[in-house]
Amino acid sequence: MSEIFGSDYADAYDLLYRDKDYSEETRLIDRVVKSYTNGPVRRVLDLGCGTGNHVLPLVQLGYEVVGVDRSAGMLEAARKKAAGAALDGKATFHQADIRSFQVEPSFDVALMMFAVLGYQLENQDVLAALGTARKHLRSGGLFVFDVWYGPAVLSQGPTERTKVIPTERGQILRVATGELDIGRHLCKVSYRLWKIEDGRSGDQTEETHVVRYFFPLELKLFLESAGFASLRLGVFPDFDRDPDTSTWNVLGVARAV
Repeated sequence: MSEIFGSDYADAYDLLYRDKDYSEETRLIDRVVKSYTNGPVRRVLDLGCGTGNHVLPLVQLGYEVVGVDRSAGMLEAARKKAAGAALDGKATFHQADIRSFQVEPSFDVALMMFAVLGYQLENQDVLAALGTARKHLRSGGLFVFDVWYGPAVLSQGPTERTKVIPTERGQILRVATGELDIGRHLCKVSYRLWKIEDGRSGDQTEETHVVRYFFPLELKLFLESAGFASLRLGVFPDFDRDPDTSTWNVLGVARAV
């Protein structure tokens, strides 16, 4: 996979997604875990934790969380947030590839949120990432993840999107364009970011993110091959609703067997 979430993109990440309700998503994760768990839940492994936007509210809900990400810039932001929130050592972070990461001891829950599984492009990458989740979970532990839902991606298709984010000195402008590789279940999204400060266009950043989308039976097969039993695939964040061609994002939950 190409290097993504570079330092410039990481610096703008929280501004770009500040309208994303991480607290509400974390409450949903907490509800899902409590609905499907078959034992006590204390330790959570967040694979692809980014800047820690799920880690911190999970700690505030009483969990002990280990976050893993390959981006140094994203982890730097996560550690600063954790230090500022005085989380008493209940949040720790590791820079690593989630396909090969190893740490002890075992966890009660593993997460891959914000399409992290979709950044695993080839079948062997998907299985390796799922294998990491499985080997770190106790028997009966839960795996919670969200992905792009194939039927909706094909039905709707990617469109050009522009996002303008106000900042203290100006704004950030992001333009995203996408194209599909239907044969490989991939969507290539090209991002261009401009920082506009004091009325002048400043730094420009370009990144291309390739994200895999998934179909229900495909997901079920991957999960079973990695040692999971699929429990539920629901609309994200309206988890109690079944997905259809209008729902681009879905949330899945599986149990380690």
